[in-house]
Amino acid sequence: MSLQKACAAADIPASGALRVVLEGVPVAVVRDSEGGLHAIGDTCTHADVSLAEGEVDDCSIECWLHGSRFDLRTGRPTSLPAIRPVPVYSLTLDGDDVLVDVTTTINAGDTAAKES
Repeated sequence: MSLQKACAAADIPASGALRVVLEGVPVAVVRDSEGGLHAIGDTCTHADVSLAEGEVDDCSIECWLHGSRFDLRTGRPTSLPAIRPVPVYSLTLDGDDVLVDVTTTINAGDTAAKES
């Protein structure tokens, strides 16, 4: 496991997301409606846009462009048009530091080409 500092927990909005880039990998660090923290790939698998700009509701995030929703725990899409999951990364809280490991994913994620 190769954890690195992504941000401070205080930097993440209440029920919102913050985009960071770690080792060239765009990551959305997300605080869900219950205050839990998650790290997912920041690029929607349907369209090449940042998920961190989307709305967080309960334990999901909605892509602002076409409305796809992704479960923050699994990365799986819960609504169309996306059909491929986003990667979910290991996140650890060390004091106020949010540490993320982008070298391995918790799920399979999507490494294939974007949908047409």
